[in-house]
Amino acid sequence: MVRLPKQVRMVEVGPRDGLQNEPAPVPVATRIVLIERLAESGLSAIEAGAFVSPKWVPQMAGSAEVLAGIRRRPGVSYPVLVPNMQGFEAARAAGADEIAVFAAASESFSRKNINCSIAESLERFRPVAAAAAEAGIKLRGYVSCVLGCPYEGEIAPAKVTEVAAGLLQLGCYEISLGDTIGVGTPAKAQAMIEAVAARLPRERLAVHFHDTYGQALANILAVLELGIAVTDSSVAGLGGCPYAPGASGNVASEDVLYMLDGLGIATGVDLAALAAAGRFISEALGRPAASKVARALAARTSKSVTA
Repeated sequence: MVRLPKQVRMVEVGPRDGLQNEPAPVPVATRIVLIERLAESGLSAIEAGAFVSPKWVPQMAGSAEVLAGIRRRPGVSYPVLVPNMQGFEAARAAGADEIAVFAAASESFSRKNINCSIAESLERFRPVAAAAAEAGIKLRGYVSCVLGCPYEGEIAPAKVTEVAAGLLQLGCYEISLGDTIGVGTPAKAQAMIEAVAARLPRERLAVHFHDTYGQALANILAVLELGIAVTDSSVAGLGGCPYAPGASGNVASEDVLYMLDGLGIATGVDLAALAAAGRFISEALGRPAASKVARALAARTSKSVTA
């Protein structure tokens, strides 16, 4: 009999990983309201921004103002992405309580995305990790392309394990394994997790699935069956994938929560409040939410009002 975790921690990535893919920057004030509404829903980890060059990611400009403007709730972390020491110093000056660094399981993706090899990227993060430890700032790691690469195709689980182990060695308290282009299936997701978990503790692993082929929820359930109890998701399904035309991007937080609620798994997150946050940002962006659950709830509410 499969034993699922009794509790799952949801890491909300919409305000960073989601909004950074928008064609135009979202105003700082709107980002602040979104983050606060997400925190009110009960989420305990919400990516607040990224301290990257505005030349390359203009959507994340103003991340310092976002951190300064949010009312921080006790028990909620607001991690920000940093690519190097310059980004770390800016994040620390802005009062970041947690940072994240990112590497890839694909050499080609690493060179295309951050213009260096995997080994070079890990070395680039070494001083960042040391400075974060000295400052008492938590460090989380991301590994992209764990189930497939737009340039190399399928990625060997051994390579994912190698990169994840490198991030753990740097001092990351948790490693998020990302299916960046959303090509994974449940069996492949399980095989990848088993390979990584043979070397790294399962309690230090998280997953980050994109829903390009409609497999994200199935993949999450598959890895829950293996003891993984942390999953990234994005409210309203914010965030496409620039490397997969037509990709729907991040799995929607509302859809993940609905599934977890149905499984009797505790999250501490209120679905109605989360869906309301999704409606807020969707209206601000001028389009419907990508979440199927959000659309179903909206349709049900509309029918009850007109009945």
